[in-house]
Amino acid sequence: MSPSLLLLLAASSALCRGEKAEPPSDASPDAIRILITDGCADDATRGNHRLPESESEVVMQELVPWVLGSLLGWLSLYLLLCGAFRARGPEWNCRLVTLCHGVIIVLLTGYVVFIDGPWPLTHPGWENTPLQERSLAVCLGYFFFDLAWCVLHGGEGPVMMAHHGASIAGMGLALWLGSSGSETCGVVFGSELTNPLLQARWFLRRAGRYDSALGDAVDVAFVALFAGVRVGVGTVMFYRQLTSPRPALAMKLGGVAMYALAWVFMVDIGRFGFRKSRGKYRRWEEERRRRAAAKSD
Repeated sequence: MSPSLLLLLAASSALCRGEKAEPPSDASPDAIRILITDGCADDATRGNHRLPESESEVVMQELVPWVLGSLLGWLSLYLLLCGAFRARGPEWNCRLVTLCHGVIIVLLTGYVVFIDGPWPLTHPGWENTPLQERSLAVCLGYFFFDLAWCVLHGGEGPVMMAHHGASIAGMGLALWLGSSGSETCGVVFGSELTNPLLQARWFLRRAGRYDSALGDAVDVAFVALFAGVRVGVGTVMFYRQLTSPRPALAMKLGGVAMYALAWVFMVDIGRFGFRKSRGKYRRWEEERRRRAAAKSD
């Protein structure tokens, strides 16, 4: 290759890196070859969308106050509700906090996923945006609060505790790596989308209004959203993350864990739906027979 062509390639490589394309006039062809190789290596490294370790530590230092502030905010709200509804008990107030978090985080991550971007189905493993990091920090603070409450009060089973642990690990890892914020926010959005309906179902039970048309509507909406979003769309997102070369291996393993937990929940929900439908059919059949007997008399 001629020295003039090597100089042209070196200038192009420098321009791609945003540097001033002025190679030394006395540069040898071998030196220029090294310059081109280094430029290509830098471009390949930049394509991984990973933060260097020093930058990652800086980002975590900036986000730790957000996580702690979120934790203190949810705890303060819980204490205020405990003071306002003393006769209701801890679980009532904790579920009010959970309901508030579900609504807020769905709106926040929904904006991140659908408006601010990037789209998680096409950009898994990309570098986090500031809004993605703030959203995950707010959600992470809540999960720390809820996990501590569950440990203290023993209100959840092992599957839900595993879900909380996997969620905390996944969000913390995405913040530490500085990447995969798009698909992590997508998972949070899909997971929390059904949460308000789940809390509404619990409050209807406590109010004695669950066995009504409203209770049936809440159950149908919950099952449909869970199956359509967390399992249906979740399967597509899980496949895109696994087949993409960008996400870190740890994030892919976290995706496997969350997807497996979604199917565990889906099986339980399916059993619940079958039992409830069978019970309603039996009650309807008994009522129909009573009416038929009354008409015959």
